[in-house]
Amino acid sequence: MDNTIIENDILEIWDRLDVSEIEEKSITLTGGTGLIGTYFLFLFKRFNEVSENKVTVNLIVHNNLPEHLSEFESYSWVNIIRGDLSDVSFCEALPEVDYVIHAAGYGQPGRFLDNKTKTIRMNTITTDVLLSRLKKNGKALFVSSSEIYSGSDAIPYKETDYGCTTPQHPRACYIEGKRCGEAICAAYRENGVNVKVARVSLAYGPGVRADDKRVLYNFIQKGKAGKIELQDSGVAKRTYCYVSDTVEILWDILIKGNDFVYNVGGESHTTIYELAKLVGEKMGAVVSAPKDDNGLKGAPTDVFTNMEKAKTEFNKSNFVSLDVGIERTINWYKAVIK
Repeated sequence: MDNTIIENDILEIWDRLDVSEIEEKSITLTGGTGLIGTYFLFLFKRFNEVSENKVTVNLIVHNNLPEHLSEFESYSWVNIIRGDLSDVSFCEALPEVDYVIHAAGYGQPGRFLDNKTKTIRMNTITTDVLLSRLKKNGKALFVSSSEIYSGSDAIPYKETDYGCTTPQHPRACYIEGKRCGEAICAAYRENGVNVKVARVSLAYGPGVRADDKRVLYNFIQKGKAGKIELQDSGVAKRTYCYVSDTVEILWDILIKGNDFVYNVGGESHTTIYELAKLVGEKMGAVVSAPKDDNGLKGAPTDVFTNMEKAKTEFNKSNFVSLDVGIERTINWYKAVIK
């Protein structure tokens, strides 16, 4: 399996990462087969290639690894633990570790709407138990979502802003699950646990499963057939952040973040229709959109986070452009996803 694009992305950010403190340490990574988790795995792979003092990774998965991650089955520093993260007994049996990166939680709207109870459990009960498995003086990162701002008109959202949706909102399982997960992290932090919260907004890039139904990958899949048809008019706006930029910021938050909550997003503010047009141009596909809106119920009309805190604290000034990021994503997708 050719993962050159992912490996080159890691090399591109490598010199900007402070990785020295993880030597001979242990990390539990959830969501390791997802987009963000994939890049963390390749980051740890790079670390162990250049360091004599290896980091050990407990990779929590529910099923078999996707083909593009099959190489991690053979690495001695990867401890693959299969089980259901929504099962309290399974989580309580996990080993104590120096770092926890909790990136699981059904980021795809289609998946979290089909598994509402499990979505809530994975962001709440699972978060609680994972934090209890952290060694003294360890560090943890809870990957939350910009969806917690749902209902707010304060665009772009700052970390001090908050949403105002009800528990009956169509996407409440995800919104309130993440919000409660953050509250759990805050309680642990008050008790001296070094845990940070990252509100991720629309990360994209190589490293997804073939059944990922998020908008961009749906467009690429349709683009392979030569025609991209939108479900609605595509006027909703989104700010996409290429996954290497996302992981770079996440790592900085985990290792050296001074605050508790950070936004993690990009700079490319575009409509869904404009995104489809960009994919269509690169793939030679025709793009069409209906005049009526029939999209996912409760989906926000605009997602745009204020990134000044992270950019200032971590000296983050360069982001992969949407044009370049989409190009890399399409090239990876066409090579890997059949």
